[in-house]
Amino acid sequence: MFGRMSARSPMAIALACGLTMFGIAQAAQAETKYPDKPVRIILPYGPGGIADVTTRLVAQKLSERMGQNFFIDNRPGAGAIVAAKSVLSYPADGYTLFLSGNGSAISESLFKSLPFSIVHDFTPVSALAEFDMLLVTKADSPLDSVAKLVAYAKANPGKLNFGTIARGSTQNLSAELFKMITGVDAPIIAFRTTPDLITAIARGDINVGFDYYAALRSVIVAKQLKVIASSGERRAVGLPGVPTVKDSGYPDYVVSAWNALHAPAGTPADIVAKLNREVNEVLKAPDIQERMADLGMEPMIGPPQLLADRMAADTAKWAKVIEAAHIDKQ
Repeated sequence: MFGRMSARSPMAIALACGLTMFGIAQAAQAETKYPDKPVRIILPYGPGGIADVTTRLVAQKLSERMGQNFFIDNRPGAGAIVAAKSVLSYPADGYTLFLSGNGSAISESLFKSLPFSIVHDFTPVSALAEFDMLLVTKADSPLDSVAKLVAYAKANPGKLNFGTIARGSTQNLSAELFKMITGVDAPIIAFRTTPDLITAIARGDINVGFDYYAALRSVIVAKQLKVIASSGERRAVGLPGVPTVKDSGYPDYVVSAWNALHAPAGTPADIVAKLNREVNEVLKAPDIQERMADLGMEPMIGPPQLLADRMAADTAKWAKVIEAAHIDKQ
């Protein structure tokens, strides 16, 4: 009807511009609509732990801000493999998210093979929070500083031991890293649960334990255990009087765990960007920051690249520790 139209004709140019604007409008409309149904966050942990509590705090705020329910789906077990695989069975549309963490970085080297890659099969959305390890001992122990601990261990070979939970956990690897950096030779006893570890320390069976503030808070407040040091770059939230291992003369010893949200690879970039913006706003909320501080955590606010960089750095870091500690791959 219109005859042949030159690619440079005014009509062709107008048509091309119109199509471009239509595409932009459609993309903007898609982001505006998201989410228009509930969003599932799959956790590789059971209810009640620090990761579960943190994610529920953030999910509740996201639900309020975005007008749809962000709900938690706990799928613990098998080193997070079950949870991660289940996330990848859903469409990459932003309606199924995965709670990742430093454990995901450790898994890259702890397992002989994984049915997925956290780097290639997932896309980073936003970090949530980071939290330090604490080095604790029984309340009346004379080992009340890193300096005394190291000096005693070197003067009394074979008389000191460390306790953590499961071999290959962040707690366990942080104890291995402490041995490597300080030169302390001490066996590491791995317990099934944190309560088992706490009992062993209080009884004097274990000289020094490594675990998170949230897990140890009640026994620290009750003065059943004493904190020797924290493991982070800076002094731990809620424990300003406790030095870090770095403060104590070992600048290369810095350990902090973290948790974050990933989505399946291929999730639209505009949805990832919107989720990142909303999570960052949630993390700025005073009540969220106060609650996290109670758990010994600090919000990690930043773009998805912050999470990608942290994952890469921790993957490389823990791979070296696993190899040096001769931890058998699972």
